[in-house]
Amino acid sequence: MIEKRDFYINGRWVAPATPNDCDVIDPSTEEVCAVISLGSEADTNAAVAAAKAALPAWAATAPADRLAYVEKILEIYKRRQAEMGAAISLEMGAPIDMAVSDQAESGAWHIQNFITAFKDFEFLRPLGPHAPQTRIALEPVGVVGLITPWNWPMNQVTLKAIPALLAGCTMVLKPSEISPLSSLLFAEIVEEAGVPAGVFNLVNGDGPGVGTRLSTHPDIEMISFTGSTRAGIAITKAAADTVKRVCLELGGKGANLIFADADDNAVRRGARHCFNNSGQSCNAPTRMLVERPLYDRAVDIAREVAETTRVAPAHETGAHIGPVVSAAQYDKIQGLIAKGIEEGARLVAGGLGRPDGLNRGYFVRPTVFADVVPGMTIEKEEIFGPVLSIIPFDTEEEALSIANDTIYGLTNYVQSADGARRNRLARQLKSGMVEMNGQSRGAGAPFGGVKASGRAREGGHWGIEEFLDVKAISGWDGK
Repeated sequence: MIEKRDFYINGRWVAPATPNDCDVIDPSTEEVCAVISLGSEADTNAAVAAAKAALPAWAATAPADRLAYVEKILEIYKRRQAEMGAAISLEMGAPIDMAVSDQAESGAWHIQNFITAFKDFEFLRPLGPHAPQTRIALEPVGVVGLITPWNWPMNQVTLKAIPALLAGCTMVLKPSEISPLSSLLFAEIVEEAGVPAGVFNLVNGDGPGVGTRLSTHPDIEMISFTGSTRAGIAITKAAADTVKRVCLELGGKGANLIFADADDNAVRRGARHCFNNSGQSCNAPTRMLVERPLYDRAVDIAREVAETTRVAPAHETGAHIGPVVSAAQYDKIQGLIAKGIEEGARLVAGGLGRPDGLNRGYFVRPTVFADVVPGMTIEKEEIFGPVLSIIPFDTEEEALSIANDTIYGLTNYVQSADGARRNRLARQLKSGMVEMNGQSRGAGAPFGGVKASGRAREGGHWGIEEFLDVKAISGWDGK
């Protein structure tokens, strides 16, 4: 079991004001792998007070000096990346190879992209030649609360903490109590990098406790939250009385539109993407819409992918998927699989229960439903597990209508050899991101959605600007 660590407040590791232990569960074994403390209102207040006290000096620090701290963080992060991957694998069940190469690597990737974006970032900009004495100043929002999820821990911590540091904000991070170990390691990295006391603070806790206190605290100017749409709505309501900025990156129900002229690997690529990270990604393409001439073949390919996707404990090396994160998540997924069967979708792979040979741990069988009808529960609700729904369509217009008929709007996907069609659909799909023919977003492209997926834009210039207020200044002396 991992040694217990307490909170990181004002540059020191401190014990909680009132001990309230919480077990961290290894989802591969269902056994306790670590114990953390859950913070109280007093702990949260102490962290906010430290961040508030550190704000004036940090906001006044030269951008080049803030950049140097982040570059040092990246250097240490890369040195400890294997350790970071091991922590993520243990706490949330990502297979160890994937945890190092994808989960932990995503943090290094984002830090480097922010460094690149920041090198030409302008905090004072002319409005334009028509207004020679008007300047636009970008200034730090202030003390920010960062609330991050369990499914891609370092992806989300770095997408929030790094741009906040660069912008000149001070912060309090509340990682998920389900996967806190990686964030505790990140705090060690920040400490080793020499970031001044009070700039970065970490308090473990749950949503109703620390999360709610951050959302309502009068000295917090902004909440950046990634998680469920339900929790995002609650945070928005809680923050309303103090008129905070609230940036939300929430759930998704991505549609993957596969046309008959798609490349030979399109269906296989889409199914694998759905099952990656055991389906626990908000941008997973969980609705596969297939043009009728390709439909039967697509169902067969998706079945083959599901049946050949190995499921195994997270500590084992190799290409496989691990467990889902918790008993509650396992039970939710099982209930939705049962609902799909009950509502008449055709189960072609997987189904209820654990995979053969695994009688302990939160393991889910990679599952494929065909003949899914728009409006079915599994077509509407975010399952957050390795469950793929396949839906036939006859026309481009029908595919577009089905894809957009959802409360969510995070990522959609298009597979077609017809460039004009791809471009047309990319503009018509109601989502913050569209990926086509297996092409990932470029370095520094923003991540975020619309509608019930929230409207945050994380990454690159956009991610830094989220932590800045815009000030218009007229009568500027141009000298």
